[in-house]
Amino acid sequence: MEGKIILDGPQMALTIRRLAWQLAEEHGDFSGSCLVGIQRTGVLLAQRLQSELSLMMPRETKIRTGKLDVTFYRDDFRRGKPLAASPTEMPFLVEDLRVVLVDDVLYTGRTIRAAMDALLHYGRPRKVELLVLIDRRFTRHLPVQADYTGMAVDTRDDSLVQVEWDPDRVQLIGK
Repeated sequence: MEGKIILDGPQMALTIRRLAWQLAEEHGDFSGSCLVGIQRTGVLLAQRLQSELSLMMPRETKIRTGKLDVTFYRDDFRRGKPLAASPTEMPFLVEDLRVVLVDDVLYTGRTIRAAMDALLHYGRPRKVELLVLIDRRFTRHLPVQADYTGMAVDTRDDSLVQVEWDPDRVQLIGK
């Protein structure tokens, strides 16, 4: 189903670069911070951010990046069709780190709540921040707000915001 493109390739690249600069400004050399992408599409954004940050920082800078699956922490886990889990890859503990949770679209807030529950299995972070590419502002079910936002859009519940990584674009499908 075709929709209205709200971010295309060049705009998306610029938005990701801006988010990376904001992270660099706030987190410095990332020695006390990490990026954690929420499976599946948040991981793709986290990898893009890590690449951008690597271009800005000295070569020896290591940016810890993890992949977090929240399937079994969701409140709708046992409703409807069976869900397929993705791998969690957290090669470090988040104990006393500033964690930047990364997802592509912030909608109801339920995925983020599940991610925070899952994250606690890897230690107690000093602080948890949220970075999203798209914030669907008026559709929240839980009190969740992003610290870093690529773009905010006003949508109805029956709309779909779809992030496509190949080709790079974000579409708004529906009303």
